Amino acid sequence: MYPFLKLTATLLNAKYRSKLNPREKSVLNFRTGMSDIDMFMELNNARYFNYMELGRWDYSFRVGFVSLMKTNNWGVAVGGASIRYRRRIPLFSKFSLTTQLICHDGRWFYFLQETHLKNKICSSALMKVCVTSKQGLVPATEVINNFNSDDFTEDMPEWVKAWIEAESQRPWLSE
Repeated sequence: MYPFLKLTATLLNAKYRSKLNPREKSVLNFRTGMSDIDMFMELNNARYFNYMELGRWDYSFRVGFVSLMKTNNWGVAVGGASIRYRRRIPLFSKFSLTTQLICHDGRWFYFLQETHLKNKICSSALMKVCVTSKQGLVPATEVINNFNSDDFTEDMPEWVKAWIEAESQRPWLSE
């Protein structure tokens, strides 16, 4: 089930947190609950994505993107994700989630999101996110132009380029 209550709390809290510029990193703190775990009493792999979505909403609110979405009647969608798990997050553990916009390719935005437990990285994800309108995908460059800010980086790390290239090689079955 989608965590609507956690989303509501995240957005309400973001309203009172400091504003961010697009290059800054959002940090949220959570505790693993009973609805988050799997049969091994640890954060379920799918729940990481729920928490990461909360992180992107916090980031988006704090940089001013949520108000820009409302003004332009835009939405958002995830177009791809790659995650690596390194350490477990047990039940009732406090952990942090960082969210950072690392680049864009003119069409898509790429976020790096990491979970940390006791200052050790537990997971790292690359999230490919787009802005949508009734007309379809809104290019990242158009979104950036609406911000009237030079705080967006266009430098794409080599590992992100490699991921994009690898994803373009993936075969798709015809429909």
